[in-house]
Order: sequence, then C-alpha cells, then structure tokens
Amino acid sequence: MKYMKLGSKPDQFQTQGDSIRYVAAELATDMIINVGDVKFYLHKFPLLLKSYRLQKLIACTNEENIDEINIHDIPGGPAAFEVCAKFCYNMTVTLNAYNVVAARCAAEYLEMYESVEKGNLIYKIEVFLTSSIFRSWKDSIIVLQTTKAFLPWSEELKIVSHCLESVASKASVDTSKVDWSYTYNHKKLPSENGSDLHCNAISCQQLVPIDWWVEDLCELHIDLYKRVIVTIKTKGRISSEAIGEALKAYANRRLPGFSKGSIRGSDPEKYRYMVDTITWLLPKEKNSVSCSFLIKLLQTSIACECGQTMRSELKRRISLHMEDATVGDLLIRAPDSETIIFDIDIVHDLVENFMLHQKRGQIDSSADNKFHDIWPPFASDDSEVKVARVIDGYLAEVARDPNLPVSKFINLAELVSSFSRPSHDGIYRAIDMYLKEHPGITKSERKRICRLMDCRKLSAEACMHAVQNERLPVRIVVQVLFFEQLRATASSGGGSTPDLTRPVKSLLPVGSQRCSTSATSNIEDNSDAVLTAKELKDLKGELATLRLRDRGDNNCSNSNDMIKNAATVDDSKVRSSVMSKKMFSKLWSNKDRQSENSSSDTSESPSSSNAGETKSTSCRVGGIPSLNIS
Repeated sequence: MKYMKLGSKPDQFQTQGDSIRYVAAELATDMIINVGDVKFYLHKFPLLLKSYRLQKLIACTNEENIDEINIHDIPGGPAAFEVCAKFCYNMTVTLNAYNVVAARCAAEYLEMYESVEKGNLIYKIEVFLTSSIFRSWKDSIIVLQTTKAFLPWSEELKIVSHCLESVASKASVDTSKVDWSYTYNHKKLPSENGSDLHCNAISCQQLVPIDWWVEDLCELHIDLYKRVIVTIKTKGRISSEAIGEALKAYANRRLPGFSKGSIRGSDPEKYRYMVDTITWLLPKEKNSVSCSFLIKLLQTSIACECGQTMRSELKRRISLHMEDATVGDLLIRAPDSETIIFDIDIVHDLVENFMLHQKRGQIDSSADNKFHDIWPPFASDDSEVKVARVIDGYLAEVARDPNLPVSKFINLAELVSSFSRPSHDGIYRAIDMYLKEHPGITKSERKRICRLMDCRKLSAEACMHAVQNERLPVRIVVQVLFFEQLRATASSGGGSTPDLTRPVKSLLPVGSQRCSTSATSNIEDNSDAVLTAKELKDLKGELATLRLRDRGDNNCSNSNDMIKNAATVDDSKVRSSVMSKKMFSKLWSNKDRQSENSSSDTSESPSSSNAGETKSTSCRVGGIPSLNIS
C-alpha cells in the first residue's frame, strides 16, 4: 500500500478522556474548536496561516466575544480535522488509501488552498493521489470504496471519477502488461503456482487470466461496482464473458446463499436492489453468462421478491440457454406456501419462452428495450433434442413428489412432445416413476400420461422393462410388443406385417396396422375396449403367429438354433429376434396369471373400475424392477 508522510515534528497531540484533544506545548492554547463531540484546545497562529475558513471564523468570534468555534459539519469528523490540524503544526502525519479521502475533503472544507500558503495540504494530497494512489490497482479500489462515506464532497472533488477511470483502465489493459498484484482464487496453472522452473518473464506474463480483476472488485459497494462495470463496458476492451464472470463472482461473494439459490440475511431490500442491479448489468451477448448462473439469479430474485419485469427478463434470457440447462439447474424449490416440492410452473414458463423464441426468430435490433439482447435467429433441432432430454429428466425427478398434480406433469410433458426426439426412453422413465409414486390416479389419467410416449421410439432395454411393467395399461404393453416385433422383422429382412383381427387392432394406435413408420402414435379413446378372457386368449395366439411369421419353417425353436444360423443373419438381427422372443414369453407368463381375473374386471362399472385398478396397481408395484435408462 502506498503512503505519504507529512511534517517533521513529533506528534504532540494528547488525549483527555474521549472528548478532549490538546497540544502539549509550553505556550498556552488560545482557541477552542468543537468538532462533533470532541473539543480541540489549539493555538490560533499555525491554524490561521493555512486555513482560510478558520481565519473567517476567528474573525467572527472576535467581534462577538465568543471563545469557541463550532464546525460540526466537517467531512470526516474529528479524525479528519485532527489530520489537518497536525499538518498546520508541521507534526508528522501519515496519509494512505484509507484516510486520504477524509483528509482531502476536510482540507477542502477548511479551504487550505495554495492561495493561502504555498505547499498547502490540498496541493500535497492531490500530488499523492495522482502520483501514487491512482497508479496502484488495489489502492484505487480502496480509495473508491471510502468515497461513499464522503458524498457529495468526494464526487464534487472528482475523486470518484478519477478512481473509476483508474480501475477501469487497469482492468481493460492487455494482460501482458499486468505487473501488479491482484487477488485470484481460481484454479491456477502450474506456472502460476511457481512449480514450473522453466517459466520465464514472457511466459509468466501470458499466464495472467483475462478475468484477473474480478475478485478485487467484489469488495466494492453495489452502487460503486455498477459504475465500475459500466465504465469498463464503455471502454469496450473487455469480453462479455469476462464481464459475466465478474458478475458471477460478485453475486457469489455478496449474496449469502446464492450458490444454493436462496438468500440468508435480514436485509431483503438490500439484496433485492443487488439482484436487480446485477440483472441490469448482464452483457447483451448470449454466451456471456451460463444458464446455471441465470437460473440461480432467477431463484434469488424470487426469494427477494424482485419485480415482475426483472423476473420476466431473466426467464427470457434463460430461454436462450435452455439447451445448456441441467436437471439440477431446473430443480427450483417451490415457495413454502405450496404443497409441491419443486416449482414446475417456472420450468413451464421457461420452456414456453424457448418455444416462443424459436417461433419469433430474429428480433428487430432497433427495438427500444433496456434489456435488449442479441437473439440468435432460430433454435436448431439439436437444441430441441437437448431441451426435450433435460425436461424428460426433470419430469422423472419431480414425479417422485406425491403431491404433484397429474395436470402439471402432463402440461409440461406436452410442451416438448412436438420436439423431434430419437428416443422416448426418458419420458417413459418419467411416466413409470409417476405411476409408481401415484398409484391412486384414475384410469383416464393413466391413459393421458401414457399418451405422452411413442412406443416405436423405445430402446430394447426400455421395451424389455415395459413388457414386465404391470403399472402400464395392457394396451401399451401390446403396442410395445407389436412395434418391437416389427423392428425385429425389418432388421431380419422378413415379410410384411400380417393382417390383424379386432382384438389386436383395438390395442394398436391408428395407422399402425398399415405402416410401422406412421407418425400417428396417440391412442384413440374410442378404441379403448377392454378385453374379455376369450379375446385375451385369441390375442396371445395372434401375437405368437406374428412373432413366428418372419422366421418361417427355416427358423429354429430356440435361441441356440438361431445362433447356429448366424452365418446368414448378422449379430444385431439375431439379438433382436432373441429379445423379441423373450418379451413375448414374458407377456404370456404375466398375462396367463391374470387371465382368470380379466373377464370379471371387465364386467365392472366405469365408476368401480377405477378403484379396482388402483387397488390392483398398488399390490403389484413391488414386483416391477426399477428402470435405469440413461
């Protein structure tokens, strides 16, 4: 830290209690100056030589025969006045980054100008500031922080503006020219830690990170921090990514609990203003901050009850990064007043904003919006796949909440249902988890949930799990088997799908009987017939015929024979055939055990079938293995 010593005489100021200061000298004091609660017993002669204001005040007291002078409004109070008084006595006084602003403002108040005496205090302090303080990185930050206590004096004396310019200029300098100390607690390179003996002067300079300055600025009050960042942006030499890193570091330092998306503190108004300011300072460029940081900022804005305008802006910005979000990022706790665990409505809004951005495309760059950002023209198919994947994972997590309404689950899932996804394993896992944790939902709700997935896009592992999953309606199980068999038929080069009779057709999606690649995957309500015991038995036979059709007379009756014929069929086709056989056999074994109950269940009334289904599901949940599809 830079410092400057003034004066040559020893310090002769003495203290008597907490409210009296006097100069220990042979000559008796002839002047009393009250500064706040402190009385200073001083001599007129040295003070009058250097302070024009004291000259005027003493002249007034002589006319009115008053022995004391009151100067209660001096900036810096008794401490700053004492520095000025010691300078008048030519006593030793040390100025540094912590007290120089107070001394400068007090000297201005006392009018210690060059016109009063050459080499006066104001001149000496200005030289110290210009030659030392403003040339030092850390001293400039310290001085800038102290200016807040001396407003408006520090502003009018241009100390604030000089500090802002000094800090912003040093932060914007080329990293190869950074030769001063700074605070940097990020993970450092071996050369930065001094472990590389081959690090020369040139290579060490190149190791200075572009965001070397962000941690030191975290010491500033939010008002001053805002002005520094605005000044840095104005210079235009710092990347938006570095600005974003600075805002992230400041939020983590100054907002207690920010890393966990909550606020711990007793001053909500202070934190609300801080969140609003950080949001206002976010760079315009899309990739300047991470999606995770924006979501934490949104969580904090909700906790601090920030205005709807700021929340909407954060949601809009997050929607631009949705493909980068993780399931953990989106698990935002619901307010304490809610019965559900996670706030699924916020995620719903984020996905809606993502879709709105996709439709809107490029926004007019001349729009008058103080939060205006550079929007990419359109979200790519790859972005849709990533968003759909993360929402599937999110649904699987929130499905564990026993209080989550089925409507909220379905509404969010339906938002991404139009996104092109190569696999529906993720949504199947979410559906299975919801059915497991909510065995009491009605039959119609179970059907609505199962409509969310396309059985044709399930992997072999998911298909194997689905055919054993007694939480699923029989319709879904049959569809899984049907499309898996079609896949096996296509991979083995077999013939076309055989004609199907009414029981099988009633359980398959419309269009499936004609083409296995039909885009129609929803289940029609008018085909939700309940099978009788005889129809279920007929269905088994038809599906068995379907399973064996493409193998013909040359196929063997077990997997060992299939392996022997691998010379004409590649390994993937053999595995597909074996998988299909296993799934069919499991369906038969599972459904045979329930065939006696099927006919009696179908005779129940609609009002009683839901209760029976709930009871049956509850009893069977334990026998289903958990699905782990990545």
